[in-house]
Amino acid sequence: MQFGALFQRRFWPAAQKIRSAIDDGTLGRPLMAQCSVMLHRAPEYYSRDAWRGTWENDGGGVLMTQAIHQIDLLQWYLGDVAEVYGKVNTFRHGDYIEVEDSATAVITFTSGAMATLEASTAVSPNLGIQLRITGETGASASLTEFPEGSDGRLDLWAVGEKIAVEPVHPEGVEPNVDLSTINGQLIPHHTSQVRDFVQALDAGTEPAITGKDALKSLRILLAVYESSRTGRPVRFKDVQVPSAVKVPADVEVSAETRVPAEAAG
Repeated sequence: MQFGALFQRRFWPAAQKIRSAIDDGTLGRPLMAQCSVMLHRAPEYYSRDAWRGTWENDGGGVLMTQAIHQIDLLQWYLGDVAEVYGKVNTFRHGDYIEVEDSATAVITFTSGAMATLEASTAVSPNLGIQLRITGETGASASLTEFPEGSDGRLDLWAVGEKIAVEPVHPEGVEPNVDLSTINGQLIPHHTSQVRDFVQALDAGTEPAITGKDALKSLRILLAVYESSRTGRPVRFKDVQVPSAVKVPADVEVSAETRVPAEAAG
């Protein structure tokens, strides 16, 4: 039986170009990443359906419903996660949701790579999404989704001694796009992933994004909730770091986490 999960942003040409640059040595092994998911959601977004903003039916807030896609890209680019330290809070929407509207995390990967994540639906106007990767060659690439729902584009390509840039927030672009427009613009990439899944079924091969891939992303965001609840990092695996770098021992916290209601901050 085949099982896949929908992470359609991996099918952006720009996202795949970064993956290729990692594989072909242009970026090389990623060392650092910065991910910013700064989105606008009005109160009406949460009130339109009873399940929105609840632990029982939504499963979480900005991490579960929006930033999960960027968490997927982070683990796709940087590999297995070793440790997660995070905080969540509800700054703006607390009168009508149970879950977090804002989160931040420091993520360490088994390769020794490090990433920071910030995510919020308390932003107005919507700033969109940026993900920057720096590899062992020293080169960097940045992927931007602005306005939300538009195709990801490379706003920074810094390789060798040349830097190619595009404006992250072009003038004259409406930042607060309605949800139906956001979802409609993503349909071509949904279609690409569904086509890939059907082809995998026909060929008897694995789809581009498997259920195991999705589980990796889910465990990362659940670890942010658990870390916020306990105030301690959640450790998955050992980190492969140079011998000159000393990593202090910390309390081992099980990666088999649940979503605690009190994690809403």
